[in-house]
Amino acid sequence: MAKPEDACTFPQLIRAAAETYRDTVAVRADGDDGQPEEITFAALEQQSADLARGLLARGVGKGSRVGFIYGNGPGFALMLAATARIGAVAVPISTMIRAGELVRVLRQSDVGGLIVQRRFMGYDYAKRLAEAQPALDQPGSGPLALAEVPYLRWAASTGDGLPAQMIDLSVITGDADLVSEDVLLSVESEVHPADQMVEIYTSGSMALPKGVRHNHGPVLFRTAYLRGMLNIEQGKDVTAQLPMFWIGGLMMYLMPALQAGATCVCPGKTLNNSRVAMGSVLTETDLAMLSRQPKPWWGLGMSETLGPYSYAGDEFRAAGRPLCAPLDHFADGYDIRIADENNQPVPDGGMGEMQVRGYPVTPGLHKIERDAYFTPDGYYRTGDMCEVEGNRIHFVGRDGDMIKTAGSNVSPAEVEMELMALEGIEAAYVFGVPDHDRGQIVVAAVIAAEGHSPDFAAVEAEMRRKLSGYKVPRRWVPITRAEVPLLHSNKVARRELAELVKARLAAT
Repeated sequence: MAKPEDACTFPQLIRAAAETYRDTVAVRADGDDGQPEEITFAALEQQSADLARGLLARGVGKGSRVGFIYGNGPGFALMLAATARIGAVAVPISTMIRAGELVRVLRQSDVGGLIVQRRFMGYDYAKRLAEAQPALDQPGSGPLALAEVPYLRWAASTGDGLPAQMIDLSVITGDADLVSEDVLLSVESEVHPADQMVEIYTSGSMALPKGVRHNHGPVLFRTAYLRGMLNIEQGKDVTAQLPMFWIGGLMMYLMPALQAGATCVCPGKTLNNSRVAMGSVLTETDLAMLSRQPKPWWGLGMSETLGPYSYAGDEFRAAGRPLCAPLDHFADGYDIRIADENNQPVPDGGMGEMQVRGYPVTPGLHKIERDAYFTPDGYYRTGDMCEVEGNRIHFVGRDGDMIKTAGSNVSPAEVEMELMALEGIEAAYVFGVPDHDRGQIVVAAVIAAEGHSPDFAAVEAEMRRKLSGYKVPRRWVPITRAEVPLLHSNKVARRELAELVKARLAAT
C-alpha cells in the first residue's frame, strides 16, 4: 500500500491518505449556521473524485484553471482535492475580496471555471460574484462570455436563488457518471511532479496582487518537511490559524495534516491582530508572549517560497533586532545569498537583499516575465533587506519600506523600536513621505498607550537624544489600533496605512 509521505503528486496523496486513515476526520470546522462540519479522509477522497469526474465531463483537465472562493473548512479541502487530482490548476481566492478586486483577480488569473461557497461568515458569495459581474443576473444559457473576465466560461455555487447564469454545483457532480473510475485513474497517472498544482493570489504589504505558481512536486516536498518541523502526527488536532487561500494556511496546516492523518480544525476566525502582525516591531509584552510559543521560531518566508524557509536557533529575537527572528538556519532545498545591487554577495557586516533559489521556490509568476523577479543565475529577488553578522543573518526591513531622506537611508524598524521604548507609546509605524527638498521626510503614525496622550514635541526631543537627527520623525500622526489595516496574511498593510497618514497630513 502506498504511504502518504511517499506521495509526489496530489492525486497520489489523496488516495494514499484515504486508504491509510479512512474514517479519521480530515477537516472539521464551525459551520456558517453554527453547526460543526466535518469530512473524513475516505469521504474527502470519494467526494472529490465525484467532483473531479464531473469536472472532467465539462472539459476540465490538465492545465485548466479553476478558481474557488471558500473559507477554511471541508469545502476548501474538497475543491482543492477535486481540482488538483486531475492536473487542473487550483486557484483559491480570498474570501475577503470585494467586487472590484474580484474582477481584477478573475481577469488576471484567466480562470475558466469558478466555484464559490454560498455562504461563509455571514456573506453570500454568489451575490458578491453577481455584484462584481451584474450580467450573471441577466437571463441566459450556455457558456459565459463576459468582456471583463474573458476566459470565464462557467460559475457554480449551491442553494436557492442563484444568479440566473450561475449553475448549481450538483449539475457538475451529476455528470460524474459520464466519466468512469478507470478514466479518472488514468488521468491521475498523468499528473506529474513538474505539473502546476496551485496558484496563490497574494499582495505583499507594499505591493499589488500577483499570481504565484507552484508545482505538485515542490508542494509535496515542503509538506513532508513542514510536517516534521511542526511535529504534526496522526490523530492530532491541528488548528488552522491562517486562511488556507494564503500559502501559510495551506502549507502550515492543511497539507501537513492531510499527509500525517491529523485533523485540521478550522475555527470561525483566523488570526487577524495588528498587535502581533508579522514583520512589525512588537511591544516587549507581545514579544514575551510569542517567545513562549514552541519552536521552531520562524524567520522569513513568503508565498514564493512555499512558506517559511528560515528559523532561529536559541533566541526568539536578537537584541536590537525587533522585526524578525534571527535567520540562523535554513530549510531543506533552499540556496540563499545576501546580495548587493549587482547581485554579488555582501561581506560580513554588509546589508543587501535576500535572494533565494531552490526546488521549493516558485518557478514563476503568472503573466510576468521571469527576469522581472529573478536574477540571471536563478535567484528570486525577495525584496527583503538583510544584514550579515558572521554566520547569522538579520532581517532589517523591506526594500520598499526603506526611507531615503537627504541622501541618507533610514530603517523604519530602528525608529519604531526607539519610539516604542518610550513611555506612553504602544505602537508606532514609520514612513517616508515625499518632500521637495529632502526627497522624503520621516513621518510616524503613533498609537498611544492606554491612559496616555503623548506630547509629540517632547517625544521628538527625546528621539533626537537617541538617534541621528535625519532619522527623527518630522511629522506626527496619532492613530488608533482599529485604524491599522491588515492583509489576510496578518501583516500590516503598510501601503494603505501610508496613504492614511498622507491624507491626515494633507488635512492639517
